[in-house]
Amino acid sequence: MPYPQELEYWSEEVSIAFPKWTKPQVRLLALYSYGMAMTQRCGQTIVCVFLAQLLNLKGANLRQRLKEFNYEACDKRGKQRCELRVEDQFAPLLAWVLRQWKAKKTVILAADVTYLKDRYTILTLSVLYGQSAIPVAWKVLRGNRAGEWHPLWCQLCQQLALALPKGKQVLILFDRGLYSKRLFTEVRGYGWHPFMRIREQGLYKRPQSKTWHELKHLAKRGMKSYAFKVECFKGDPLVAYLWLQWDNQHDEACLLLSDLAPKHVRGTPYPLRMWIEASFKDWKRGGFRLEQCKITDPERLARLIFVLAIAFFHLMRLGNGLLSGQNPSVSDPMRRLSLVTLGWINLLVTSIQAKPLKESPFCPYKLPPFY
Repeated sequence: MPYPQELEYWSEEVSIAFPKWTKPQVRLLALYSYGMAMTQRCGQTIVCVFLAQLLNLKGANLRQRLKEFNYEACDKRGKQRCELRVEDQFAPLLAWVLRQWKAKKTVILAADVTYLKDRYTILTLSVLYGQSAIPVAWKVLRGNRAGEWHPLWCQLCQQLALALPKGKQVLILFDRGLYSKRLFTEVRGYGWHPFMRIREQGLYKRPQSKTWHELKHLAKRGMKSYAFKVECFKGDPLVAYLWLQWDNQHDEACLLLSDLAPKHVRGTPYPLRMWIEASFKDWKRGGFRLEQCKITDPERLARLIFVLAIAFFHLMRLGNGLLSGQNPSVSDPMRRLSLVTLGWINLLVTSIQAKPLKESPFCPYKLPPFY
């Protein structure tokens, strides 16, 4: 049975993005991610049933192929089976995402952690766009694993640095629970610009001053936003720009450390960090239901998230295509939905009506004003 037009198109896209993959590998990844995108589920059973019905395939054989995609080589059938190293796919995945950008001068990444109940902890780097975020690197840990996260964040950043050409302004946003002087320095070593939120505990001083002051006395509700150079944290000092914001809409101040002064950014990127939280919602209860997966091995879950990331990116492109070019009065209801949900609607409608898929390049960022 011939494949639907949109599936053939998607297979070609996947083969271009991952040129080192064999044709059978590309075909399976395209099938798997397309099934996820169409069903908006990451469960193998529902994806398998959908694809088997759509393509008139044997369900048992297809299910085994999907299961083995996440397996180690030693657990697969056959003598020439290979194992997917997820970390080797981060750079080509990011390069694929960047090719979608209309303006390639600035890319904003967010680093954050999400949890699957108490079973798994997932460290994630994502490209922010359209009030959502595309996962491009991650590390899955068991929920009760003890150990330091710093080396893991450094590994993820190092793997992505391979796909970011020189001359690109890369901003990377960290929530306040992830502050680390070593990570700040590591990120700067790649030519990236960190924005790390910090707590109000601790001391600061002006670089030329000898007097230390408490951070908690700096910010006042309703204050005008401003930034200045400081030496922060007396015990392990870091020289950086301290950005201060506290408007009347929030219950607490936002204190950021960055190597950039506001004049080099033309706005404040940090409010965009919340987009990764919206992305996690689409990963889980708001979309793909990742929290319901029954995988018991972190490496296998990391491979499943790779397929999810491919499906996620596909839907975000289609959602962006559906939203772009619309009149504001028409697009207002659409803006209440995530780009992933809009992409799913676009995919369903074009499949039913046998129309070409709608896509458009990603637009430049519009950062909220700082002053």
